[in-house]
Amino acid sequence: MGIQKLEHVGVVVKSIDESAAFYGKVLGMELKEIRQPNAKTRLGFLGFPGEAALLIELVERADSGLPGEGTVNHIAFTVNDIDEEASRIAELGVTFLHEKVITVGDGTRFIFFKGPDGEHLELYQPAVKIHH
Repeated sequence: MGIQKLEHVGVVVKSIDESAAFYGKVLGMELKEIRQPNAKTRLGFLGFPGEAALLIELVERADSGLPGEGTVNHIAFTVNDIDEEASRIAELGVTFLHEKVITVGDGTRFIFFKGPDGEHLELYQPAVKIHH
């Protein structure tokens, strides 16, 4: 198959500036680039410091009501220690959609919270693989 990786996730937002500040403060992402393909649309591309990949495209349209043409169900971010990250994010005043981190049968752990425009964001810790 020719697909190699996830390129980016597009999220329709009210304000690139507000959303970029949120993603920066809460998830450590930075605004790498802003493009304006036409008079009514601005695009902001977020990635992690030191990484070339642009992971999230923030789409701001002057004439659009949210959520726009499509809706993103959620965006997941892999973490090494979900309890530590959830605690750090809670200290920033972010409210989670669940009372505690959810652990499923294989040991995968996750918890959801919302971004500034109601988009669902997920902290995801993969199950630890035990080698025999």
